[in-house]
Amino acid sequence: MKVRYDAEADALYIELKATTVTTKRLDQDIAVDYDAEGCIAGIEILSAQERVFGGTAQRQVRLENIRAV
Repeated sequence: MKVRYDAEADALYIELKATTVTTKRLDQDIAVDYDAEGCIAGIEILSAQERVFGGTAQRQVRLENIRAV
């Protein structure tokens, strides 16, 4: 899994699986990518500063149950 935040675009992308995807927009700021079997491969969140971080300047990311591969 990869999590990327682009501050210039204010976009957060959570990649669960690197594969060819089909994208479905849930609203103007959220899109979900699906693999060929219909499983979620990634999630894109635009306006992430507000939607994910609550508009606060202080951001905290907590990673739990992470294992190295």
